[in-house]
Amino acid sequence: MSSPIDTQATDLLLTTTRAVRKRLDLDRPVPREVLLDCIRLAVQAPTGSNQQGWRWVIVTDPDKRARLGELYRSGGAANMRAARQAESRGAQQDRVQDSARYLMEVIDRVPALVIPCIEGRITDVRHAAGFFGSIHPAVWSFQLALRSRGLGSAWTSFHLAHEEETAELLGIPPDVTQAALLPVAYTIGTDFKPATRRPVEEITYWDSWGHVEK
Repeated sequence: MSSPIDTQATDLLLTTTRAVRKRLDLDRPVPREVLLDCIRLAVQAPTGSNQQGWRWVIVTDPDKRARLGELYRSGGAANMRAARQAESRGAQQDRVQDSARYLMEVIDRVPALVIPCIEGRITDVRHAAGFFGSIHPAVWSFQLALRSRGLGSAWTSFHLAHEEETAELLGIPPDVTQAALLPVAYTIGTDFKPATRRPVEEITYWDSWGHVEK
């Protein structure tokens, strides 16, 4: 039986949607309707108890982007210092750190900064999986929708070191949780490739931890 969905196109989308930082086009505007189309797709994602508590804050105002950039750089400074002091974990990880530093420098120049939020706050760690499981699938769907339209993003969170200041800047209520900050722009080129990953046979266990099928 043939698949009802083009698996080749789907697999390409899933394996080449990367965290994009250095290849964000900082000069090309992102139309409002493109962002809304991607959110329309994102909110088809499942949520716990079908509460549909997602909320999306899109920041395009230059002054607010500049202030968010300040908060983002301040929040990321400690992380970058720790990365510089740590021993190199390989060429791939060094490239990731280099691109993260680059994004810190230009974050305020990215055409759109999208902050996905969810209504409510975590008061008990036992509820964390279900709580964030109600927003993370929608965020990933949003990123996939961006990729299919020639845009890119990266899941970032440095601004959360200053969550209250961010909330005050954007008028986010205190009973709403910010899940991430996504810099969104068209990508410079679209030729993204699958990343190098460990074979799934090495990281997949059957029936008990550590049991690998031979």
